[in-house]
Amino acid sequence: MARRAVIVEAVRSPFTKGKEGGALAAVHPVDLFAKTLQALITRTGIAPDRIDDLIAGCVIQVGEQAANIARQAWLAAGLPPSVPGVTIDRKCGSAQQAIDFAAQGIIAGAYDLVVAGGVEMMSRVPMKANRLGKDNLGPMFHAVYPEGLVHQGISAELIAARWRLGRPALDAFALRSHRRAAAAAARGSLEQEIEPIEGVSRDEGIRADSSIERLAALKTSFEDPAMAARFPEIRWSVTAGNASQVSDGASAILLAEEKVAERLGLRARAALSHFAVAGDDPIMMLTGIIPATRKLLNRAAIGIDDIDRFEVNEAFASVVLAWLDETGADPERVNVDGGAIAFGHPVGASGGRLMMSLVRGLEESGGRRGLVTMCESGGMANATLIERLG
Repeated sequence: MARRAVIVEAVRSPFTKGKEGGALAAVHPVDLFAKTLQALITRTGIAPDRIDDLIAGCVIQVGEQAANIARQAWLAAGLPPSVPGVTIDRKCGSAQQAIDFAAQGIIAGAYDLVVAGGVEMMSRVPMKANRLGKDNLGPMFHAVYPEGLVHQGISAELIAARWRLGRPALDAFALRSHRRAAAAAARGSLEQEIEPIEGVSRDEGIRADSSIERLAALKTSFEDPAMAARFPEIRWSVTAGNASQVSDGASAILLAEEKVAERLGLRARAALSHFAVAGDDPIMMLTGIIPATRKLLNRAAIGIDDIDRFEVNEAFASVVLAWLDETGADPERVNVDGGAIAFGHPVGASGGRLMMSLVRGLEESGGRRGLVTMCESGGMANATLIERLG
């Protein structure tokens, strides 16, 4: 009989500002992840020595996040040393990839119980710190791309230009994200996801008082004469307000083989049924979610209208709006409770937040199918299909 991977429980830390003075900036990354793991084990009541593996995403694996933070955090949590851990990097999709690998391992028969998630403390380990000031690409790469790749902000501008997305559309989408996230927080929906850490119990990035006027007053973030000359089509509309926030955070999800979960008295909340990864133009970079979504739907032999709820990572407003234009998805089913523009985007952990938001959203709405997709540096993307159970 076929094996099925199911989500049993999910928990995350609050997502807080990833800079000095952020609400969790004083917490060591290992401790932040360890406390999140402790909360997951406590909530499930599972004997932790029954877990086969811990798979964790972390993008900047250097300094305080170096040398397999999955293993360090598990041990720091006081959990059995018999359970191993592995840390992976698929850029912004790292936690989602950790979840996918865990589910695929269960389906293949390699695991019965797995914890998957991720951590990123961007206040303490900044982006690019792991390059150590070196060229991380090499001469052959430079020969293929002699003009070089570009910052993700430039990619977001190129997407806005190609899909003819003006500043008003980007700012309106950003305001939507904050309002929807604030509404979810106000009605208490986020409380079941969040484990308070060091007295912090709320996401720090949500701005309930945001307005179009405030967003419109922000300066564009990536204007550059050299880039303007290289890409004259850019109209410069991306700001800090219509892009995801730099954040600190951790997430953890317990996955199980369905019959094992039943035998252990664990409630199966959702099954992970189909998976896809895709590569796309590394200059446009953030468009991989479009072919990844199409590949996933083809594998499942369903259409976009068969999906009840979507989580599309809000790396930039232009990314989600272009995806909507290309897929024809119903905007009212997308990021129903807001996204990374409001919550923030701790890159190694965000996939866990999107997945638990999707599961919770399907449970609240009574929907059946959910799809999560995440754009990634280098022109890659993940897409995952889940089905609510019960």
